[in-house]
Amino acid sequence: MSTDLGVPAVLSPDEADKAVRLAAPRGYCAGVDRAVITVEKALDLYGAPVYVRKEIVHNKHVVGDLAERGAIFVNELDEVPEGATVVFSAHGVSPAVHAEAEQRSLKTIDATCPLVTKVHLEAVRFAKEDFDILLIGHAGHEEVEGTMGEAPDHTQLVEGPWDVDKVVVRDPKRVVWLSQTTLSVDETMATVAALRERFPELLDPPSDDICYATQNRQLAVKEISPGTDLVIVVGSANSSNSVRLAEVALEAGARAAYRIDDASEIDEAWLDGVATVSVTSGASVPEELVQGVIGYLKERGYPDATQVHTAEESLIFALPPELRKDLRAAEQATR
Repeated sequence: MSTDLGVPAVLSPDEADKAVRLAAPRGYCAGVDRAVITVEKALDLYGAPVYVRKEIVHNKHVVGDLAERGAIFVNELDEVPEGATVVFSAHGVSPAVHAEAEQRSLKTIDATCPLVTKVHLEAVRFAKEDFDILLIGHAGHEEVEGTMGEAPDHTQLVEGPWDVDKVVVRDPKRVVWLSQTTLSVDETMATVAALRERFPELLDPPSDDICYATQNRQLAVKEISPGTDLVIVVGSANSSNSVRLAEVALEAGARAAYRIDDASEIDEAWLDGVATVSVTSGASVPEELVQGVIGYLKERGYPDATQVHTAEESLIFALPPELRKDLRAAEQATR
């Protein structure tokens, strides 16, 4: 901390004890960035309204901003006028949803995260090879519904170790596990270990199903949590990875952890007697919401945040091919 003249400011004893740590990486992952840009460019290209099945990503601010620009969010395709444009969310959809869209002559843009698509393809492959698929995930989550829809006759959901005793398979030698991409690594592996006790020949997926961004954000929160008085996780309540970050923070040694949508949800009482605050955000959170929290803390006497880097992320996903095709056509038409 310094004065405007660059001379170090004199800190009070209370200020000297305070610290703010900011996790890096945090916020938007490549799949979320791609999905949000997809809706934005679709609105620019086709004009409002553009329909979106379910929330494009699990963040109420992102959804609200896109709705103000002309996106209309629906739960099911029967709410979309025949022939209209509809974007499928980053969480993916089942083949039945694709078929319904075709029957209703909807123009579809599939913004499913490529990492989710990878899990879908794994489910298709193992179903063709006649494996029983044990999908680790949360009941009712859109991603789980989409993945199970790829091979409904071969797939059963396992929500955690407590579900393992209920699993029934046809051949214990032909069983594979897959997972929802936004789960906790530790929680998932605990479930896998319990499954492997029952099915010693349980097959692993060909590559890690848990999203790189989910893993990186969990590793980052583990780094900033030990000994911290308070961890603030920015993210919406229906964001699986955001909710889990708060849980991981407590498991890693934070004295308290709260998930909030934005700085307006901070209870000032949380800061009573708190010297060290660590801040992170889920994979569908715009950075401006994190900076709002940092600003809130600064207004209450906390110093500038120190970033704690645990990984570098440079992955970028191309926009959906159907949108890229229309963007190219529009560009050529203006030449």
